[in-house]
Amino acid sequence: MQDTPKANRLHIAIFGRRNAGKSSLINALTNQNIALVSEIPGTTTDPVFKAMEILPIGPCMIIDTAGIDDEGMLGELRVKKTREVLNQTDLAILVIDPTVGITDFEKDLQRQISQKKIPIVGVVNKADLKTYDIKKMEKELGLPLVEVSSVTGQGIANLKERIIQAAPFDFEEPHILGDLINPGDICVLVVPIDLAAPKGRLILPQVQTIRDLLDNDAIAVVVKERELREALNRLRDKPKLVVTDSQAFLKVAADTPEDVWMTSFSILFARYKGDLLELVKGARAIDSLKPGDKVLIAEACTHHRQADDIGQVQIPRWLRQYVGGDLEFNWSSGTGYPENLEEFKLIIHCGGCMINRRQMLYRIEQARAKGVPIVNYGVFLAYVHGILDRALEPFPLARLAFRGEEE
Repeated sequence: MQDTPKANRLHIAIFGRRNAGKSSLINALTNQNIALVSEIPGTTTDPVFKAMEILPIGPCMIIDTAGIDDEGMLGELRVKKTREVLNQTDLAILVIDPTVGITDFEKDLQRQISQKKIPIVGVVNKADLKTYDIKKMEKELGLPLVEVSSVTGQGIANLKERIIQAAPFDFEEPHILGDLINPGDICVLVVPIDLAAPKGRLILPQVQTIRDLLDNDAIAVVVKERELREALNRLRDKPKLVVTDSQAFLKVAADTPEDVWMTSFSILFARYKGDLLELVKGARAIDSLKPGDKVLIAEACTHHRQADDIGQVQIPRWLRQYVGGDLEFNWSSGTGYPENLEEFKLIIHCGGCMINRRQMLYRIEQARAKGVPIVNYGVFLAYVHGILDRALEPFPLARLAFRGEEE
């Protein structure tokens, strides 16, 4: 359970006013003292993440948040972070303090959760106090409520059952490539080992792709880019698909026979984590860029920068060459995402392997709402190298969208 990547877990966020018992509820759910509990309002400041497992759902990520009624300048910042958690929430738990009842805070938050089409479970904490009318609160909120006590453990089993019932069936991403292949198909994965490769291991998208192939009874052949041609010559049967790191696109495209599908890990993840059609449409805007335009390069994680880092060095270099002049680049990394997206002519996003699908879709939707084209690394690199059409061959609808024929 602990080996499951954070991005592949069902994200369950706990919301409510200060001192409603959110942290105590998390401790009761996980049966661990992982969240700081205090009678002082506002003890929880930044969102707190805890991995656990709820059967039969499997690995989950529980998120404790600051109170939605926090006050003052710092309180407003905490509430803002709390609301941002909605963008990565697969299931929300709204905790009601029965000593206060239903207020505009709870109603407003429920409205925001519903607008984002997130399943919601209502909870009345402090059931051991027995000082409330649950029927009245259910009527005011328009939501069934589960009675629990984090002190005595009352209702915790019922809450877990309600979570299981409410959990979305499609919270997990679709196959990376399992729907593109049949059992017994051969897939060749091209994995460069360079300065950017972590010592002694592969990066997460490569590992997850190998696992997806094994889960679908396919045959995975892993090579470096210099060994691809020799590997293809030695195979008795042609592979169904060649998947490459985007940085080796040109060499891999040259070495892969035209009748064999060829794409990249990043393009696979454009579909696995987000909306491939929207990202492919964004590629058409690259030709409209002019020297001086602002471009945002966004990454979902923070990592040690190499001398020839793809986001900091390579992509800006390729884009300057393509446009024929200098551009104004801005970078964002980690969980933060700029609010001034409308200032940019193009957003180039990483593959998103470290965030869940809901959060990646939110980022794409934010760009679309601001009218800013967005691509990911793989789509961008294939486009500027002139091989995006070929790299989209396994995805007919995306290929049509790239050609402007999706209508």
